[in-house]
Amino acid sequence: MTTALLSYSSLPAERIGVHPPTELPASIRLGTVHLAVASMARSLEFYQQVLGFALLSQVPATESQAAVAELGVASSPHVLVRLQEQFNARPIPRRGRLGIYHLAVLLPSRADLGCFLKHVRALGVPVGSSDHNYSEATYLTDPDGFTIEVYRDRPRSEWQVSEEGEIQSALDPLDEAGVLEAAGKTRWQGLPTGTTIGHLHFYTGSLPEAAAFYHQALGFDIATWRLSGALFVGAGGYHHHLGLNVWAAGSPTATDADARLLRWELWLPDAASRDAAAARLQAAGYAVDLTSEGPIATDPWGIRVLLGAEAPSQH
Repeated sequence: MTTALLSYSSLPAERIGVHPPTELPASIRLGTVHLAVASMARSLEFYQQVLGFALLSQVPATESQAAVAELGVASSPHVLVRLQEQFNARPIPRRGRLGIYHLAVLLPSRADLGCFLKHVRALGVPVGSSDHNYSEATYLTDPDGFTIEVYRDRPRSEWQVSEEGEIQSALDPLDEAGVLEAAGKTRWQGLPTGTTIGHLHFYTGSLPEAAAFYHQALGFDIATWRLSGALFVGAGGYHHHLGLNVWAAGSPTATDADARLLRWELWLPDAASRDAAAARLQAAGYAVDLTSEGPIATDPWGIRVLLGAEAPSQH
């Protein structure tokens, strides 16, 4: 039976997605993604030369401290990715560890995606691609085996939903010619102003357990639920801030010996909404460590999230 598809704009916000008892605010943002990598020099070359990140700060290794580098967009103070060197960290086997599957870098426009695609093609770097209906995406693999998605969103007016309010995803071929044409003659100059971490995608061991943590307790809406072995969850009507899948179920959780996600950051608009999210997770029985940076919660597979509160604006 085929389900009639509707324009996203035709449904009121409360009818889009499955809503938890208490929702996250619409104005959340994903903060820094912290990764352990085997070689700082190797990773910096990839993240700067291939992906176009700007190096915002770098601290060399000492006897007691690992080398660290913070990456982002040259025009913004926000750190998007923080690399921490861990010598001899094992590369991630394909679908071989529970933890991060990919981090997704969201570009502001289709023209930006076209510039990026021209750039990586010229470098000869292997790149995959897909049209997800609400977005156009490219995929690369970094030297440690992390998948990096670089994508652009279509306007929400072009998204589709089912009558039940499920945001429609797809795995269609990318219109590469159209994407490249959108770039015109513009040359890639690195990640443009306005680039953010758009979403993260995790390998989990169980979708019901993943929904219990990220949906019922933390407060994300379930935006897409009919995918094979995956749930997409988001806030504020977004197609997904997190992908949760069981495509590596049965694999071990990433350990200290692996290249891995050390933690990710979820920034809420104020201290009250941050503290409420931490309290919901604690009440549901999850570990929440109160640190000087903020509460850090751990999901059933050891994935750690720092809950942050945006600083009040100064008037």
